Formats: sequence, structure tokens, C-alpha cells
Amino acid sequence: MKTIIKTLVAAATMVCVASFAQAQSSTTLQDLLQKVKQEGTVQSRVNEQREAEFRKDRSDKQGLLRKAQSELRAEEARGDRLANSFSANEQTLVDKEVELDIATGDLGEMFGVVRQASADAYGRISTSIVSAQYPGRDVFLGEMSKDSKGLPNISELRELWFSLQTEMTASGQVEKFETEVLNLDGGKGMQTVLRIGTFNLIGSQGYLVYDDSNGTVQPLGRQPDGYQVATTQDIFNAAASDGFVPVFVDPSRGAILNLFKQKATMIERYHAGGPVGYTITVMLAIGLLIGLYKFLTLSTIGAKMSKQLKNIDSPNTKNPLGRILSVYQANKAADVESLELKLDEAILRELPSIDRGINIIKIFAAIAPLLGLLGTVLGMIETFQQITLFGTGDPRIMAGSISMALVTTAQGIIAALPLILVHSFVAAKAKSIVHVLDEQTAGFIATSAESEKA
Repeated sequence: MKTIIKTLVAAATMVCVASFAQAQSSTTLQDLLQKVKQEGTVQSRVNEQREAEFRKDRSDKQGLLRKAQSELRAEEARGDRLANSFSANEQTLVDKEVELDIATGDLGEMFGVVRQASADAYGRISTSIVSAQYPGRDVFLGEMSKDSKGLPNISELRELWFSLQTEMTASGQVEKFETEVLNLDGGKGMQTVLRIGTFNLIGSQGYLVYDDSNGTVQPLGRQPDGYQVATTQDIFNAAASDGFVPVFVDPSRGAILNLFKQKATMIERYHAGGPVGYTITVMLAIGLLIGLYKFLTLSTIGAKMSKQLKNIDSPNTKNPLGRILSVYQANKAADVESLELKLDEAILRELPSIDRGINIIKIFAAIAPLLGLLGTVLGMIETFQQITLFGTGDPRIMAGSISMALVTTAQGIIAALPLILVHSFVAAKAKSIVHVLDEQTAGFIATSAESEKA
């Protein structure tokens, strides 16, 4: 209030000073007085209005303060009531838990056993191939195995019993059922599936696997050997009256079959040999082709010679024996030494055509194991390079080079064995032809010598 009065006095003083300045330019003192009165009245009204606004704001702020203080006291009282209620509820919960423990008695142990049994059954049934035929069984078991404070009722116990009994019964059955099968190309379709206990699923094309993550049945990524898949088709197409049908079963419930997807095929093992293996294969193919060609030609020559032996007096120049007979008849009148030289010369002319190509087979048979050894050395060099770069933490990094080292050795031996056999057979065939020529030549010489003595 004192501040307001000081403000008014200062304002009046300023007005008086201003009015005095203006009075010098006024014509009369009466005008100056009139102006002072008018300006003082206006200023008084403004000051009164401002003082009224200040008083109103002060009363409003005091009302808000009283309201806030009232709400604070109400909330503090409410907090006290809630704290007392919370303490009372805590004590009630403790009392109820004691009453629950007393009331449950041995049922608490039964609940633990049921929950443990449900957890074990859930882990087994959710991954079982029986779930492909009876889907949705794991949902109930998953809920039962969760940490719950409630006791299982009779219906839940009966459902658990039914799930376990279904799994045990199905483990000894071989049944066919219709289900949706996910093809390897991404398509789906309904197919007839044969279930062998809890071990394997079999379709029209071989073994199937059950993917428990999404509940689908799909073909095995890579089927086992043909003779094993053939047994699956026998039992798939068998009737109930056929009796016992042998079939290969995976006792690990799919674990061994999944390993077949990682097993290398014969083609993959062959390509593991790399360029060295391809070279050995080319040599084997060329050697076998030469062996086949020589076998056919020598067989033809042998047949013609056998026919010529039956007709010695009419030599045929289209076979070696006939050409030698022609030389004998042309030099029949010569002395024994000259005849022998002529016949030896004729035999020497026939030998290149008989023996041509046989030594190539022998060379290929000797080179093939050496190439296999070369592939082994190259594979081991690459293995040590990988060990230097990556260490020995992951053996799969070295698998390729080790495969090359082993496969090329096997390829070299595999190529050498048939080439050696083919060479031996063809060489024996050629030797038998040369033996016939030598035998007949010796006979011709003996006949000529006897003629000279006579």
C-alpha cells in the first residue's frame, strides 16, 4: 500500500512539473489550473482501476492456495488409508497361503509331478512324428507344463493321461493317413503317408521328415541309397494281409536320416578329385577303348586264322597266317636258311599291327596311380596352406583339400586295376596269335628241311 502511495505522489509531482512547463505558454493561470485538475482526475481513475485489479488478483491467488492445501490434505488422508489397506491385504495373503498349504496337503506334490510329467511329455510329443497324424496335442501339454499356482482338475489329468496313452499306443502301430505334404519346390498337396511307429514317415517317393517348428511334413532333402528306399516302397504298397515286410527304420527318429542330407554322393566324391581326377578318368576311358578295339580286332584276326588253318593249301592274304603261307609258297623251293629268314621277316611285318596299342594300355595303367599320388600331394599342400591361413579350429575348411588327396589316390588305383586286367587279356590274345604264326612257321621250316634230306 505504501508503494502505491509513493507511486501516486511521484506521478503527481511529474504532472505538476509538466503543467508548470506548459503554464509558461498558457495565456492565463485559470487555464493552467483547469488542465491540472483534469489530468489529476484521469490519473486518479487509472490508479484506482489498477489498485482494484491488484486486490482481485491477490484474492484469487489466496483462493487457489487454500484449494491446493485442501487437496493435499485429502490425498495424504487417502494415502494413509491405502497403506493401511495394503498392510491388511498382505497379512490376508499370508494367512490364505498358509490355509492353501494346509488344504492342499499331498496334492501339492501331485501338482509338481503332473507339471514335470507334462513338461517331459511336451518335449517328446511336440517333436514326435505322431503329431503329424494327431496335430495340436502339444498345445495342452505346453499350458500344463507352465508355472501355474492352480491345481490341475480331473479333466486336465484325464487329458494328460490320454496324450501319454496315445503316444504309447501309436509307437507300436503302422498306419496310413492323409496329411498335407510340403514339396521341395515349395508347393503343398494332400498325400497318403505311412507312419512306422514313432520312427519314420514314408511317402510314395521315399522317406519323409516332420518339421515340428511349423508342423509340416516334407520329403527328405536327399534320400538314402536305392536299396534302402526300395524297401520303403515295398511296405508302402503292401497290404495288411501280406504279413511281414522288411524295411529299413531309423531308430534315432530321423537323426540318422538327416545325416544323409550331408553325406556326399558318388558324383560329388568324384568331382572332389578335381583336374587330376578328370585326367585319370580320361586315361581310363582311352585305355578301355583301346583295349576294346584291340580285343575286337584280335578276335577277328584269330577267327580268320582259325579258318585259314582249315584250308592251308589256299592262302588268304587278308589274315596274317594267309600272308605267311603266301610267303612260304613263294619261297618253297629255296633252301631252309633262306626260307627261315623269309618267314621270320614276314612274321616281323605282322607283329606291329598285332601289338599296336597294347603298350599304351600298359603305360596308362602305370601312370594312373602316379597321377593319384600327385593329387594326394597337391591336396596335402592345399591342406597345409589352409591350416596356415585359418588354423585348425574348423575341420570343414580342410575337408575339400583332404577329399582331393584321398579321392585322387582311389581314382588312380581304380583306374589302374581294370587297365592292368585289360592289358593282360589283350596281350595274351596277341601272344596267342603270334604263337600260332610261330608254330606254323616252324612247321613250314621243318617240312622244307625234311624235303631237302629226302
